[in-house]
Amino acid sequence: QVQLVESGGGLVQAGGSLRLSCVASRSIFTINPMGWYRQAPGKQRELVATITTNGRTNYADSVKGRFTISRDNAKNTVNLQMNSLKPEDTAVYYCNGRLWGTQEYWGQGTQVTVSS
Repeated sequence: QVQLVESGGGLVQAGGSLRLSCVASRSIFTINPMGWYRQAPGKQRELVATITTNGRTNYADSVKGRFTISRDNAKNTVNLQMNSLKPEDTAVYYCNGRLWGTQEYWGQGTQVTVSS
């Protein structure tokens, strides 16, 4: 079992920054990969970024160059630094992880709202 708890969402103006954090209930060495997804109203949930235990990252084209995913193994935390935010980044952001690369777990989500 894995519990993922997100924090750091909020309201920001376009061009601003936010940092999301996801704390896992167990060592993130056992959760591979970990990542962030988002779901805007009326749209399907989509990949934002993922990171593997060896640090390999993958980003959606829409966030490349603006968002950075990182992991702090000592704190069992995965972070998403979001810069140059746009109104179209507005969504509920979910932390995701696969325990031993198989069973998938989701956090409860955190709202990010970018005003124009």
